[in-house]
Amino acid sequence: MKIIIAGAGAVGFHLAELLSKEDQDITLIDNNSNVLNHAATHLDVMTLKGDATSIEVLKEAQTARANLFIAVTTSESTNLLLAILAKQVGAKKTIARVNNPEYFEPVQLESFQNLGIDSLISPRLLAAQEVQRLLNQGSCTDVFDFENGKISVVGFTLDTSCPLINHTINEIDQANAGFTFRGVSILRGDQTIIPHGGTTLEKGDHLYIAAEHKNIDKALNFAGKQLKPIKRVMIIGGTPLALQTAKLLEKTYEVSLVLSDKTIGKQFVEQLENTLVIHADSSNIDVLKEEGLKRMDAFVALTPNSETNIITSLMAEELGVYKTIALVENVNYTHISKNIGVDTIINKKLIAANKIFRFIRKGKIKEITSLAGVNAEIIEFEIHKKNRLLKHPIRALHLPQKSIIAGVVRGEQGHIPNGDFKFQINDKVIVFAQPEAIHQVEEIFK
Repeated sequence: MKIIIAGAGAVGFHLAELLSKEDQDITLIDNNSNVLNHAATHLDVMTLKGDATSIEVLKEAQTARANLFIAVTTSESTNLLLAILAKQVGAKKTIARVNNPEYFEPVQLESFQNLGIDSLISPRLLAAQEVQRLLNQGSCTDVFDFENGKISVVGFTLDTSCPLINHTINEIDQANAGFTFRGVSILRGDQTIIPHGGTTLEKGDHLYIAAEHKNIDKALNFAGKQLKPIKRVMIIGGTPLALQTAKLLEKTYEVSLVLSDKTIGKQFVEQLENTLVIHADSSNIDVLKEEGLKRMDAFVALTPNSETNIITSLMAEELGVYKTIALVENVNYTHISKNIGVDTIINKKLIAANKIFRFIRKGKIKEITSLAGVNAEIIEFEIHKKNRLLKHPIRALHLPQKSIIAGVVRGEQGHIPNGDFKFQINDKVIVFAQPEAIHQVEEIFK
């Protein structure tokens, strides 16, 4: 697949890095020679220096042959213009990075699509929605809903009180808990394991399970996880993401937002309705304690400094805050969250990449999700044509060892299928796969 990325900044570089590992034909356009030289020496991509809004530059990049054109410069208006121009030049699919939440209103989206922009993506909005989703299921470090929650995948750590420790998957299945769930992945240190019947769970494992959404609380109780509703949330950071997150959360939670800049604080007060905005040093744990940190059910660190976010989240954990979420810019940090004590680490670039990846996978893709620190993807395929998938039960499909079917949504009903389950046309199939198995899984479902 030929993919052109306009903008070699943090998001563009990260996308190019991920996509180049997929053996895609990538061209990276930017005006800055330094960032292009860095990309050329670190990635297997073509680079082109120039103004991507120039038709000549677009033609030089062979935009007419592009399967996908992604505009991720730092300018929202430039990205919109680039996507429109790229479609006019001949690109099949176009994506523009924006931040204005109004652009995602149905009427606005329809207008942009009429202009030739196939999809809009906002790393900021996606990250804010990710925080909201994580707080909705406070007992879990990760929560992912598919098909409006008909199937959910949740993650949690097996601590000392967990009754599942030292039991195999088969033993847990035979416990007859009154509902069906499936272990889809174990994060053990930095090792990702696809569990099978004989896999034994160990203390400290981070287990991901799939279940019908209505059974998630039962599954967490079965695993010995405390279920505690979240009411009070403290956010730190004077960033646009902190503001957008507060806007989402203040409708449901009692939100306090701590930030250091008084001017920005006044701007936030004007835009927020039910959030307590506090002007204080958000990196000072003693100050945060004075502002009521110990009373909080959740702590969300969204400052521009990754280290501050991690350290304050760890301190919040020590003070007994039930749920902690830290924003990091360094993707490598996402692999350490489960080992150092922060409940969940989020990264805007990874979240945005998940949204974009569904445009490059084979088969009819509904959704793609990655799990923090886990070397795998959750891909939702739709059974869109009659082929061998409909003729044979799951056990006869020869799925690769490093993949597992987490669930199936058929109509309004979610299923955790066994080996005898047969697919039907229009089924939504949720597959968990490690990198070495993804292409084989794609071939099966294409």
